[in-house]
Amino acid sequence: MLPAIEWRNGTVVMVDQRRLPTVEEYFHAHSYEDVATAIETMVIRGAPAIGVAAAMGVALGVSSLDEKLSGDQLRAEYEKIHSRLQRTRPTAVNLFWALARMRTVFEKYLGNPDLRRRLVEEALSIEREDIDMCRRIGQYGRELIQKGACILTHCNAGGLATAGYGTALGVIRAAFEADSSVTVFADETRPFLQGARLTAWELMKDHIPVTLITDNMAGFMMNRGAINYVIVGADRIAANGDTANKIGTYSVAVLARENGIPFYVAAPVSTFDLSLVSGEQIPIEERSPDEVTNIQGVRIAPQNVVVRNPAFDVTPARFVTAFITDRGILKAPYTETLRLMRDAGSGD
Repeated sequence: MLPAIEWRNGTVVMVDQRRLPTVEEYFHAHSYEDVATAIETMVIRGAPAIGVAAAMGVALGVSSLDEKLSGDQLRAEYEKIHSRLQRTRPTAVNLFWALARMRTVFEKYLGNPDLRRRLVEEALSIEREDIDMCRRIGQYGRELIQKGACILTHCNAGGLATAGYGTALGVIRAAFEADSSVTVFADETRPFLQGARLTAWELMKDHIPVTLITDNMAGFMMNRGAINYVIVGADRIAANGDTANKIGTYSVAVLARENGIPFYVAAPVSTFDLSLVSGEQIPIEERSPDEVTNIQGVRIAPQNVVVRNPAFDVTPARFVTAFITDRGILKAPYTETLRLMRDAGSGD
């Protein structure tokens, strides 16, 4: 299990995912601003990992404040920290979920000498819970995978995208542990190449057989019968089951439907945003044109060409065969099953 992020004696240490797979290097965040920059610049990415990083950023920021600050001064500084981290990535709902948890602890212990310790403990709890949730996702998901299956995954929803184990790759890891004949196709995932640089690297580290393909090869492989399942992660899931994930996921879902292949979304409950009626309400981040016009600093497109670079797309719920969550497998009608999941979690 690869720890994408760790709290080490008041420093947040992250694998610098921009440098993989050629260089394994660590980014050391000594302030909440460092954490915010790491999230924005893709040092760390993946919805669950972003949530963990944001929580640790809050703990780091508050821990660095002068202990002599009054309650009002401390609250004002906290709002700066919270606001800065909240602005880093608009689509991944785990960011806002984690920040909400940290705010609850802050409000509860404001004025208490244990405040800083409690915030660190909460951030570490979020990290531990993420690993536990991903392992449960893996255990539920592996029951869906037949012996000798070949699974296609898009982007990176592995240990690098979480606190360590992975959502989509968590299912793949668990399935491979149960049946070593399971194999994987990894889409390269343009334009940031998370599949080529990260997913292939992770799976090879775990000695799980993986074949890298370009994004536009997926349909051909499905049509030739080379793929049995598609499993992807998610950055935000609306109340009706519409799912935002890395750009290109919608295309894969359409191809899977055309070829009669199950399309599964693996995600913890923290990725579901039931305040949104449908995927139309999910904010879609638009990133720098440089990610499209350049690869590893080498320009591949004409100067001054017009570029669009939405980082995510939305897959309509009708294309999702089931959600693999840390609470079990959820099937359509999603508006009803997701409501029942929410009510079970709230104790109603």
